[in-house]
Amino acid sequence: MNQRSTLRRLLALLAALSLLASACGDDDETATDDGEGAETTEEAATDDGATEEATDEGADEATEEATEEAADGELTPVNLQLQWFTQAQFAGYYAAVDQGFYEDAGLDVTILEGGVDIVPASVLDSGAADFAVSWVPRGLVPREEGVNITNIAQIFQRSATLQVAFADSGISSVDDLAGRNVGNWGFGNEFELLAGLRSAGLDPDADVTLVQQNFDMLALLNGEIDAAQAMIYNEYAQVLESVNPETGELYQPEDLVIIDWNDEGTAMLQDALWADADRLEEDEAYRATAVKFVEASLLGWIFCRDNFEECVQIVLDAAPTLGESHQSWQLNEINALIWPSPGGVGFMDDSLWDQTVKVATEEGILAAAPDDGAFRTDIADEAIANLEAEGVDVIGDGFERRTVELREGGE
Repeated sequence: MNQRSTLRRLLALLAALSLLASACGDDDETATDDGEGAETTEEAATDDGATEEATDEGADEATEEATEEAADGELTPVNLQLQWFTQAQFAGYYAAVDQGFYEDAGLDVTILEGGVDIVPASVLDSGAADFAVSWVPRGLVPREEGVNITNIAQIFQRSATLQVAFADSGISSVDDLAGRNVGNWGFGNEFELLAGLRSAGLDPDADVTLVQQNFDMLALLNGEIDAAQAMIYNEYAQVLESVNPETGELYQPEDLVIIDWNDEGTAMLQDALWADADRLEEDEAYRATAVKFVEASLLGWIFCRDNFEECVQIVLDAAPTLGESHQSWQLNEINALIWPSPGGVGFMDDSLWDQTVKVATEEGILAAAPDDGAFRTDIADEAIANLEAEGVDVIGDGFERRTVELREGGE
């Protein structure tokens, strides 16, 4: 990385720490581990078309103004709030910074790390962030409580949540969880599991023993629970990074069985990009920035799909806490949650949205289904169209998982 990029990173880090401290000091809500009424532009337009024409003209002027500022070397400052700490779960955004995609779009993006005490929706609503990464349920709950945010790009096309057991446990399906000690993190992470149990005809309160699980796999490894909750890109790998005392070697995938909620029909949409719904309607410059931000972010994810090793190194440079093999595993699995994207990366699959809302309402996460303003597709559609016009592959039909060799402790 050149000196200019290094300086930008240092300045961004200082700004992020300042904003993060401010957000932590003002926010009493609690975010969970990685493991959650806005009008649309069309609704805001009048029947006679005058407002729509004015809106279009305003958007054109805002885009032209942003382009002129970029040409003059003036970058629009943007703060992105993550849901969790820096890791390959967010690799595309770090790649977009490192590769200059945001800068090319006229944006100076500062990435704010998440954490236990950070609720992305609240930070976004407070104005401390311009955009945020959050699971869909964790955006919809604050929205139902009056935080007017909207999903503008659905990055993950699949859920990463699993239930993991040892192969010799006799567990191979949801039905086999009956009478077992079943771990889960709680804090809103358990609803795919609960819905899956009910779908299989099991009563979560009577037919299984639900055990509060830490955000690790120690309880499974120690035999305290029969099936553990895990993200395929994180906690599942933690088992495979551990030594099997019977063999003296690392556990292998064949030593484990997984229940994948995507296969069971109770998966919920996870990482998405969220924006301030009011600002999108009232501030044409913000909407123009949103399109540029989404487009550059998608380029970051495309870069990580096509430049795997370099993307892993970008994450390691940004946060060397987790080891190289763990971050490689994580990026490999994150890519598999995104690619292929049949409608284009960032596209919202209506059937998966409906499934997420169904689980959320039936499990009592939401009191009612959200209104139509909970997500909008115009921004992602425009960003995807811009990339396609440049000949960029936004679908990734040829994507295949790599083979990643994990090392003990993820080193």
